[in-house]
Amino acid sequence: MAADHGCSSLARRSTRVATRHIGPRGALLITAIAWHAAQVVRPAPLVAQGALPGYAPASATSQRAAESRAIAAPQPARAKTRSAALSREPHVAGTPAQKRTADYVIAQMQALGLETELRRYDVWLPHATSVRVVRLNGRDSTVLDLREPGIAGDPATLLPQYPTVNGSSGAGTGTGDLVFVNFGLIEDYAVLDSMGISVRGKVVLARYGRSFRGIKAREAEKRGAVGVLIYTDPLDDGFVQGDVYPEGPMRPARSVQRGSVFNGRGDPLTPGYPSTQGQPRLDLASASALPRIPVVPISAANAQILLGDLRGADIPRGWQGGLALRYHVGPGPVKVRVTVTSDAATRGTKPIYNTLGYLRGSDYPDEFVYIGAHRDAWGPGAADNISGTVSVLEAASALAELARSGTRPKRTIVFATWDAEEWGLMGSTEHVEDDSLRLLRGAVAYLNQDVAAQGAQFGGGGSPSLRAALRDITRQVQDPKTGRTVYEAWRLATGTRADTLEPPMGDPGGGSDYEGFYHHLGIPSAEWGFGGPAGTYHSAYDTHAWMERFGDPGFAYHATAGRIGAALALRLANADILPYDYVEYARTMRRFVTPIERGLTQKGWSTAAAAPLLAAIGTMEQAAAAFTQARDAALAGGTLPRTTRDATNAALLRVERGFARPSGLKSRPWYRSLVYASDVDNGYSVMTFPGIGEALRYGTQADVQAEIADLAARFTAAAQALDAARAALASR
Repeated sequence: MAADHGCSSLARRSTRVATRHIGPRGALLITAIAWHAAQVVRPAPLVAQGALPGYAPASATSQRAAESRAIAAPQPARAKTRSAALSREPHVAGTPAQKRTADYVIAQMQALGLETELRRYDVWLPHATSVRVVRLNGRDSTVLDLREPGIAGDPATLLPQYPTVNGSSGAGTGTGDLVFVNFGLIEDYAVLDSMGISVRGKVVLARYGRSFRGIKAREAEKRGAVGVLIYTDPLDDGFVQGDVYPEGPMRPARSVQRGSVFNGRGDPLTPGYPSTQGQPRLDLASASALPRIPVVPISAANAQILLGDLRGADIPRGWQGGLALRYHVGPGPVKVRVTVTSDAATRGTKPIYNTLGYLRGSDYPDEFVYIGAHRDAWGPGAADNISGTVSVLEAASALAELARSGTRPKRTIVFATWDAEEWGLMGSTEHVEDDSLRLLRGAVAYLNQDVAAQGAQFGGGGSPSLRAALRDITRQVQDPKTGRTVYEAWRLATGTRADTLEPPMGDPGGGSDYEGFYHHLGIPSAEWGFGGPAGTYHSAYDTHAWMERFGDPGFAYHATAGRIGAALALRLANADILPYDYVEYARTMRRFVTPIERGLTQKGWSTAAAAPLLAAIGTMEQAAAAFTQARDAALAGGTLPRTTRDATNAALLRVERGFARPSGLKSRPWYRSLVYASDVDNGYSVMTFPGIGEALRYGTQADVQAEIADLAARFTAAAQALDAARAALASR
């Protein structure tokens, strides 16, 4: 969903996990793209049958009843109405239409009785005012038609569209011979180098997929290209994959995938602090993550016009796409001029608006469970990400209804919709930077919804500490298509046959609003969604009509995503002891040592260097198992004293925050997590233990050893926090 940045996420992972054929990250996974998915061995039960981790018996009984009521409350018909209202027109961040979506959400939340806040930030968000791509051929030059044609019967496609340009593209004109660079990856340029082909002074044509589009722009500009064109090949999400819209769900030949090419997070002119009134702002020339050359997305039909006469070298093996022609690399004889103009000089800074709805906790009002989704889009955005926004609103409706009947959550639940995610996670990043002290002190979890419903296949992931809770919730929610539970349908769809295994879940890479919470502050995060075949990502065809016909007819999966969100938020908000699973967390971390050992071997260095890290993870796992046993034994005896619960939970909140290094990664200080980050050279794919990984890739042996020592010390500190939590239980 999303940043695309989204969009960047699960759907972008499931839905970008199971949903999209090609989104921000290439081919769908649960697959996928920004998440590294793996099955885990199901541990032996640590609590009695029917018990609820983190709850005393009496609390568990009332909690199960409350969750059942919350699960029953979301309504497909209401979800459909909300989707229609929010996706009736294109609503790009910084436009009046996007402000109208904020006003709608605030009105919906106020009608539910929630306390609301509309928070504004002023961010660098230049809009393109004109875009032009010309194939130069003497007097026969051809101006490419960049528009996406409207479709009769789908009124949203007939409305004015945002210009066909990549967000944060450089302004200006680039003219040069065309060179086809495949996906525009670093390894693709290495192949071109081996062929003696340079892109300096050239316009490059790249395929979407396999990396974030901002990386494609970065690598082209780094090598001297004067312009970038990016297209979605039909091999990925067009006619090769299925019938195209309106006959089917896949991408029409003249459809265009927009999206940001900013390689940063938040307002590029206020890095690390909120873009509020009175804050200092960098000079634009200092914002190195912004491209300086024009970057324009084009359709497969326009790509065919350019590739049809491209000659030069034959393509390397594996570079042939799905267009009905033989691809060539060039350069020439095709020459292209790319021109982008923008409003940067007159109104490059624009207001964006986050909406926040608060359901105040009865016992712990200063502890927070967030459930959030971005609200902006490149078009009508029915899937990306009105589906996530609707899921959040359905969860809010369910829990507000419970509160009105007298069942309030113990901790505060915040229902958030973020602005400008598509431009670089701007809304959520500014919020995290604005409220960092409050979040570090009291945020229990962030639950993300990005492309929450775009099919019927479930996928989920996030911090391993929250996976057990998410799995348990899916055992309670019915899958609309199969009549089984979501969990059972998930197991069948992923081929998880053995009773000893759990379905694959994804690790958080890059591309959606969990990044500020997890990668920047170390707050546990989870995400889930329903996906399926789709080719409308970031196009004018991501409409309510498409959703009604192909994505989620009846809007049952919108409601189902909301059911999961309501129950999971309530589970975390009401727990006596926060139900993090740090046994699964440690076991997951142990798997990540093997790639480190492999990297050491490739460098010719001894794998013994990784031994301290492996030992520290083992120490954490032992501490986690001991704490879990002590927790369950203590809670089995009844409700614990408030002081015991407070001390135990305070220690638990330190565990994952301790993996966020204040100075951040050496390559990207905003990224503080030493457990997960997006790959610096890919943008979407996950890099586990990124400090060590980047040291192996770019540093010295001493750099690697220092990163291993730092991370091992943090696992030891995590074990000590778990020991402190266990000691707090023992002192009751």
